Amino acid sequence: MHLPYAGIVVLAAVLGPLLGVAGLGLGKLLRIPRRSVSAKMAAVFTFTGGALMTAMLLVQLAVKARAGSSGASSELIGVWLGLDVALDVYLGLGTGLFALAMLRHPRFGPWLGIPGLPIAAGLLVLNLYTFPTPPADAGLVDLGPLVGLWFLAAAVQAWRSLRWAETTLAREILGDKAAGAPDAGSAAQGN
Repeated sequence: MHLPYAGIVVLAAVLGPLLGVAGLGLGKLLRIPRRSVSAKMAAVFTFTGGALMTAMLLVQLAVKARAGSSGASSELIGVWLGLDVALDVYLGLGTGLFALAMLRHPRFGPWLGIPGLPIAAGLLVLNLYTFPTPPADAGLVDLGPLVGLWFLAAAVQAWRSLRWAETTLAREILGDKAAGAPDAGSAAQGN
């Protein structure tokens, strides 16, 4: 069964925004209970990677649609390969920084952070070493699926951590009020 072309275009258009929003959410979660610069930077890199993913997929579909059976020119293929590597650079940086933020996080820890570091480094090294040829086409391994599995594990753990995050944030808010700190409403009224 093949997905209709319109379905493929819609899927290509939504994957990047979904990745970007997931990156922002994971970055927010990793900044609980303490601030993390690496989590914040990872969220930005992953969000940007999502935008590049959308651009790459839609350019790829448009080039293939226009070229038809005659095949695309090497220049046009070069455009989408460049976008593909740009995507992998941003996802590699996002993955590495998320992994770094996870190392000491109470809900993620080294079990997810440690494998993320070499996965991210491998993605960056292989893509930059073989540029502009994709690593798989250069006889090496494509680490994209491994990055996807790592993000899937991170998403599952994030989902499992939602109640913890809610409880932790509630404690912080109640703790601030109990300590006499003004809430946002009274501070805005010029208390």
